[in-house]
Amino acid sequence: MLIAPPPAVSIVIPAYNEESVIRQCLIAAVYQSVPAHEIIVVDNLSKDSTADIVRQMQLEYPESPIILLSQDSTQGLIPTRNFGLDHATGDILGRIDADSVLEPDWVEQVQAAFADASVHAATGPVVYYDMPLRRFGLKADDRMRQLMLRLAKHQYHFLFGSNMALRRSAWETIRAETCRDERDEMHEDIDLSLHLADHELRIQYWPQMISGMSARRLEDSPRDYRYYVTRFDRTYKAHNVKKMALKAPMVVFFSVYFPAKLLRAIHTVNVAQPARRGGQ
Repeated sequence: MLIAPPPAVSIVIPAYNEESVIRQCLIAAVYQSVPAHEIIVVDNLSKDSTADIVRQMQLEYPESPIILLSQDSTQGLIPTRNFGLDHATGDILGRIDADSVLEPDWVEQVQAAFADASVHAATGPVVYYDMPLRRFGLKADDRMRQLMLRLAKHQYHFLFGSNMALRRSAWETIRAETCRDERDEMHEDIDLSLHLADHELRIQYWPQMISGMSARRLEDSPRDYRYYVTRFDRTYKAHNVKKMALKAPMVVFFSVYFPAKLLRAIHTVNVAQPARRGGQ
């Protein structure tokens, strides 16, 4: 009996002025237990050296399928994301952020998540690499996502833009319907999730599919952070979704802001102190 080969996994990384993080993101994407089919960085009118760093990485890792594309017709995450997904050639289209740092078995775990033919999209937990107690934070993030899934009575599960993948066929089904959000008011990953749900395309939560990400969102002012969190509400309203259970992510994000901000501040001080002592 012939055994079908595992699906080819593309990794798509939208990037705008990400010179401080894009190199570590690409290194993690390159050093995978199962190589990615392609690693696509879509530069969106960056004014810094993001594109130059990607070109340098192509020279340093000629055996790795690092591809640099430019989306320079429109400023914005959604058109840049769509451009990358449209140009990806894998069976599974992974999507991460430029500050994501994938675990070494991420591609392998994505393939495992899609071994079930009924799975059309998958997402997993994140570990905040610039916060203290990282492994504890990973367990907390995993439990939070499991809780949100139970509260939604397993009718909805949401993709997380820093750590997600979907079948090419699922993307082709929803791509023309996804919201453009020209006023930049919504969560684009929640929008994708709701469009998948409209077509009854199953999203799988896969705890072993782990990505690191920065907690730099905590640097926002309380006002800006509140606007970020209330994007959930605006996304639900755009889809005419009124289920109270879907308010859970908003409640969680609001509740963790000040404690997490304090932890990040302590971590920043602790990291800076040895550096200062070393320079004396």
